[in-house]
Amino acid sequence: MPETDCRLIEHGFEPGSCSTRSRHGHLSACRATLRSRGGQQERLVRTVHLSRPENYLSVYQSGCNMSCRKCHSWEFSQVAEGRWMTPSDIAEEAAAYDHQVTLREPRERATAWHAHDSCRCCGACVLHGRRSESCPGLLPPEAVVYSPQGFGPARNIVTFTGGDITCRPEFYAESTLLIKDRKDLWVLIETNGYGLTAWNLDQYRDAGVDAFWLDIKAFDPEKHKWLTGCDNENILKLPREMTRRGFVLEVLSLYIPGLVEAEELQNIAGLISEVDPSIPFTILAFFPQYQMTEYRSPSAAEMVKAYTLVKEKGLEAVRLGNVGVFASTERDLAYLAENVDRKSF
Repeated sequence: MPETDCRLIEHGFEPGSCSTRSRHGHLSACRATLRSRGGQQERLVRTVHLSRPENYLSVYQSGCNMSCRKCHSWEFSQVAEGRWMTPSDIAEEAAAYDHQVTLREPRERATAWHAHDSCRCCGACVLHGRRSESCPGLLPPEAVVYSPQGFGPARNIVTFTGGDITCRPEFYAESTLLIKDRKDLWVLIETNGYGLTAWNLDQYRDAGVDAFWLDIKAFDPEKHKWLTGCDNENILKLPREMTRRGFVLEVLSLYIPGLVEAEELQNIAGLISEVDPSIPFTILAFFPQYQMTEYRSPSAAEMVKAYTLVKEKGLEAVRLGNVGVFASTERDLAYLAENVDRKSF
């Protein structure tokens, strides 16, 4: 694509690493998965469904402004694949979903992080008529429903996930306005942060977007560049810029042995804590995928070390994710219970 067509360049940033395979060859993500027909924006969407364990309606998008070596949705984020949907189509999906909602959350809980507080998505109360030992005990069984990814409640949140072209806010902004016009639903965007310039953040705020789930891939700029094809200078400023604009924010980072380990995660935690120590932070265990199949998953001991160092930075809400990846035995689970707050995994 001609450089002058890139919205990020217009804002004084480098283009993303956004080459996307399509039937017309390799194109930038916005060209391959975003178009205008009859004056209306259309976005290429893989699927829309109630996701677990987040327990909200997820719009899985094709096309991304990063080329992450570890991407777990590369089949449609790095390849143009799906159906074309307008903001009106998204709003219709949201309106239909609103009738299925079984748990109404306040705006400050419009995150994936808070889903863990109300349900562990085991389905025991539905399948066996009794709660599991880890159940928070907050929901009646009738609030737990089945979806393509398992059991859990349906929370009043709609999120954009999968690929990410938040550098082009028009589609997201119009979708949000239509969702908010029709139903009492919160709108969350899961993002790598690369497209969120100050101007774009203002567009999302003005459209009524409520929350961001910011995936900070690495603190070290060289590691971030290797992982994603993009720099992270602006991304590391986003926690402050997002909270300053009133967005609800949660942050996620992967523990990748040999690359993004405990000290790196501690640096990210320090950055977050300086902004607001109450911002939720999830340390997610990496598992081999896409172009990083030679890397291993972390051990329970490595995850506990990362948790401990992160907590030293003063963060109040820290959670370990993908527990089954690093704690598959009773011994591992017992080790976690001895060293980590039970609500943190």
